[in-house]
Amino acid sequence: MTARRIRTAAAVTLAATLATTAAACSKPGGTAGAGTGAKDSAVVGIAYEPESLSPLLGYGKDGNSKIFDGLLAFDAGMKLKPALAAELPEVSADGLTYTYTLRQGVKFSDGKPFGAKDVVFTYETILDKKTNNAAKTELDAVESVKARGDDTVVFTLKYPYAPFAERTVLPIAPEHIAGKQDVNTGEFTTKPVGTGPYVLTGWSKGEKLSFKANPGYWGGAPAVKKFTMAIIKDDDVRMTRLRSGDLDGAILPPNLAKAFQGDKSRKTYAAKSFDYRTVTLPTHNEVAGDTAVRRALDVAVDREVMVDKILGGAGKPAYGPVPTDSPWFAKGTERVHDLAKAKKILDDAGWKPGADGVRVKDGVRATFPLWYLSGDKLRQDHALAYASDAKKAGIDIRTQAGTWEVIEPRMKQDAVLAGGGSPGDPDFDQYTLLKSSLAGDGFNNMAWYDNKAVDTALEAGRRTNKEADRKAAYTTVQQELVKNPGYTFLTHIDHLYVVNDNWDTLTTQIEPHDHGLASGPWWNVEDWKPKK
Repeated sequence: MTARRIRTAAAVTLAATLATTAAACSKPGGTAGAGTGAKDSAVVGIAYEPESLSPLLGYGKDGNSKIFDGLLAFDAGMKLKPALAAELPEVSADGLTYTYTLRQGVKFSDGKPFGAKDVVFTYETILDKKTNNAAKTELDAVESVKARGDDTVVFTLKYPYAPFAERTVLPIAPEHIAGKQDVNTGEFTTKPVGTGPYVLTGWSKGEKLSFKANPGYWGGAPAVKKFTMAIIKDDDVRMTRLRSGDLDGAILPPNLAKAFQGDKSRKTYAAKSFDYRTVTLPTHNEVAGDTAVRRALDVAVDREVMVDKILGGAGKPAYGPVPTDSPWFAKGTERVHDLAKAKKILDDAGWKPGADGVRVKDGVRATFPLWYLSGDKLRQDHALAYASDAKKAGIDIRTQAGTWEVIEPRMKQDAVLAGGGSPGDPDFDQYTLLKSSLAGDGFNNMAWYDNKAVDTALEAGRRTNKEADRKAAYTTVQQELVKNPGYTFLTHIDHLYVVNDNWDTLTTQIEPHDHGLASGPWWNVEDWKPKK
């Protein structure tokens, strides 16, 4: 079999389509402002924290974990580049074998050498049925992973999975540490050791993650010697702390980021993303699970108003997980706001207006709860706008705030204002979002969506490397979501970050839903240089 160097088609296409947006930012200029003031440290405010810091459990699977490296990494334009691998992989002509030659001389932060055995350990552990990694289906194509000496790893696939190389950005764990612990509960989950540019120095749950530069980092010691991620779930509090000087930078919703316009000491960075907001419509709820109700809500919602009023124009309407400017988007699946059509759908299905305006069918009132995450202003605003639009069609949606501990046990019956999105390939997001077999598996398929045509198309899309066949499969998925939308997709959101103007070389990537933690202008903090 012949071999070729790969730069995955999906990554190349995405980069070509969206590269011009990858580093979008406004540059009001100015001098250094508030914050730590130190030239070798930075404190940034983020909204969420991970459940675990172990890549074996899913941490950092899309790259940029700071503590770890993958075999490959994404650059600012989402093109693959070597990381722990010395070069891009060789791929067999049939697309079933990927061979990686490893970078020499790399060490974990404890001084132990990195090698092929660590790669094999990482992938085999993730795929082990005993490992609690909700993202393991993304590696379903892997038949085996074998070491060939200390510096070569060979992956053999069951089927030609087109975006496989993009999945090898996931971090590599040290066998000599993680392999001696319980993978799900061991100390490694909170005190990890990796090959990355930073070393974790502390994790105060709900408060902050603290890092120091790894002086032995194979890519060169970072100029930012201390880096702290302050975990501030409430958007208003995050803005206040940035303004007061507690933070050097923060992710903010558009309406709060506007407060810093004209501040010459700070810059606002706008990152294009695949991040969407959606409402789950649980199959097990007798109202939300009704296809007519789902279809009516899909056209009752005014997405354009949400983009204008909630996002201040920093985003676009969403009709599914695939953004409208992606080459994978199926033209013709856009849903136009049409209240009259929504009412007719409900009328024809037997949902008749009651005395109070709320529709009723067979004694069942068209009402259900919609949960959103406490302190998340964007989700709150989306939920309230969605409920308002639904009310005009005669559907009573009762919004409620709660923590994930409160919300998760209710997801089978109650609707949730959820978020998601992953750049690179349609399989990454659609499979876990819509595959019926994943219903109830943590935050996978939160709506318990069950559509046989979608299941078939999802399998077809991930089991071939022929672009035309994949395009047809994911077009089918999007068309089926028009017929029976198990979710009401609302908006795709541009992420906004406000950062003190103390540093050079800040850029943004095209971002996933998991914003702020591994993304943001600090996706490449190891490359920042203090302004002179």
